[in-house]
Parts: sequence; structure tokens; C-alpha cells
Amino acid sequence: MELFKEMEEHGHEQIMFLQDNKVNLKAIIAIHNTVLGPSLGGCRMWDYDKEDEMITDALRLSEGMTYKSGISNVDFGGAKSVIWGDPHQDKTEGLFRALGKFINTLNGRYSTGTDVGTTFDDFVILRKETPFVGALPKEFGGSGDSSIATAYGVFHGIKACCKYRYGNDSCEDLTVAVQGLGKVGLKLSKHLLDQGCKVIATDIEEENVKKAKELGAEIVKPDEIYDAKCDIFSPNALGAVINEETIKRLNCDIIAGAANNVLKDHHFADILKKESILYAPDYVINAGGLIQVADELGIGGYNEERTMKKCEHIYDKLLQIFEIAEKKDITTVDAADHIVKERIEMMKAVHNIRG
Repeated sequence: MELFKEMEEHGHEQIMFLQDNKVNLKAIIAIHNTVLGPSLGGCRMWDYDKEDEMITDALRLSEGMTYKSGISNVDFGGAKSVIWGDPHQDKTEGLFRALGKFINTLNGRYSTGTDVGTTFDDFVILRKETPFVGALPKEFGGSGDSSIATAYGVFHGIKACCKYRYGNDSCEDLTVAVQGLGKVGLKLSKHLLDQGCKVIATDIEEENVKKAKELGAEIVKPDEIYDAKCDIFSPNALGAVINEETIKRLNCDIIAGAANNVLKDHHFADILKKESILYAPDYVINAGGLIQVADELGIGGYNEERTMKKCEHIYDKLLQIFEIAEKKDITTVDAADHIVKERIEMMKAVHNIRG
């Protein structure tokens, strides 16, 4: 990988490679953009096959966080940290305390929280070494489980998709294929089932599958989810699930879920537009967790009612994006990116004002 070329192409400001052999820490902190404010982004732990995969994940996820912050009108930039390791076997107190020490050296330039493969318990440990962490459990002074806000925002985003595509924001009697039943996917499935949806779901973890089945979801094998006949395909696991192989198998009108970087690359947004499949840009619809952490870290501290109201506005933001995309005959991704870039340019102008 030509790392400097990648950074220049995507606008990254800083990449930090972290290692401590004594605690088996191998991690990356990628800071994409801090024009809107200090960077914010969760910490992912994953057992990558090779270094290039890890670096690519950090670069893509951090860029996505800038756009997520920009579209959500919060005063934070975008970043992400990734740890190379098996989240089921390799977690230790030393690993997270060491990561906390490294984060603390950035002096507030980056704040973190949970993501795929990490939990609140991990960040209770990390918090011992740095104050720059959000969404801790309420008993530890934080705002609590950010997946609740994320799932709530995605649910309202799905309603917006239904409003735009079907003329009615009720998803009652619609079929939703939910890929991933982790922290967000399971909560989203409950929202959908309570709304009267039929949910077809899958996950690689048996415990998650069992919980979804108890809620009333129909379960299929992980690879079968792409072939499920449904109105809405909802990816809530890892990224790049819309790719050369899967896009030909989809049987849906809408793609809307909590996963980051759902499209392998921008080319697939063009294909979805051509196929008349409505795509809710991932960094817009899944912004609930960021909205919660930004509220917690902002002036005056966390307010749950305010956070949930902001998550409901994901509905309005998506309708705005869909209307811009239709008017300009562009993809929904391009429409969302346009809004974010305009906000970043506006803030650059504000920063240039000198007293």
C-alpha cells in the first residue's frame, strides 16, 4: 500500500501506528479531518488476515466518521482506532490501558468509544488512562449504551426510506432482511418486529441468533441473507457487503442499515441507482451513536431526551438527501457528500475570521 498516496487522496491528516509487545498491542489511530472540531470515532477490534486490511479499515472508517459528524451537525471531526486481535481471546487489562495511554498523548485531538469487537467493559479500563472516551455505562458517569441510539436512528431512517419509496413511512407488513444481530442489529430487529415487519435475520454468533429467534425473527444461514426476498436489506455487521458478488443476488427495493462502509466502493452507488434500489448512505442513517457521544462530550453534558430527538431527525435528513439526489440526478451518496463538503468549507471560512 502507498500510504501517503492514500492519505492524500482521501484527505487524512494523521496516522499513528501503536505497538507494545508486553501487552500484545498492535493498533492504528487514523485521524481523517479536524476542521469541524477534535476528532471522534470508536475503537474496533478485529482479527485481520494481514496488515493492509487493517490499514484500509482504519482509513475508510475514519473518513466515514468525518462525514458522519458533518451530516449530523456536530462540532467534531472524524477518526477511528483499530486493534489487531481476536476480541474473544486477546483482550487484557494491559492492552486497553496501553491504548488509553497512547490516546491520552493526543491531548483531546481524538476521543473514542465502542465499536465492533469492543464493549463498555473495555472502555471502563481504558478510561483509567485517559478522559477522552465516551458512552461509558451510566454507573461510570457516561451516557450508556450507544447502540440504543444507533438502532433508534436506523429505525427512523428506514421509515424515511419507506416514505420516499412507498409514499408511507409505516413499514408494517414489509419484509426486512437483517444482516448482523449484534449490539445494534438485535435492537433494530425488535423495533421492526414491534412495527409489524417480518424480519429475516442472520448472524455468525449462535447466541445472537437465539435471541433474534426468541423475538420472532426467521433465521437463515449467513450467506443466504443476500438471496432473501425482501423489501429492505439491512446490513448491520461489517463493511463492503455490497460488492461484485452480492449485488447480483439482492431482491430488495431499499438498502438501509447500521454497518459502516456498506458499499465496497462508490461504483456500487451508481449501480444501485441504475437498478432503482434506494440506498440510505451509511454514515447518515447510522449516526445515532455518534450523536449520543457528541452530546455527552459537548457543553452541559448528556441529555437523553435531546439525543433521541436528534436521532429522530435522521428521518428528515435522509428525505432531504433523497430529494437532492432526485433533483440533481445523482446518487444518494453524492448528495450526502455534497452537504458535508459544504459544511466543512463553511467552517473553514469561519476559522479564517480573526478577532
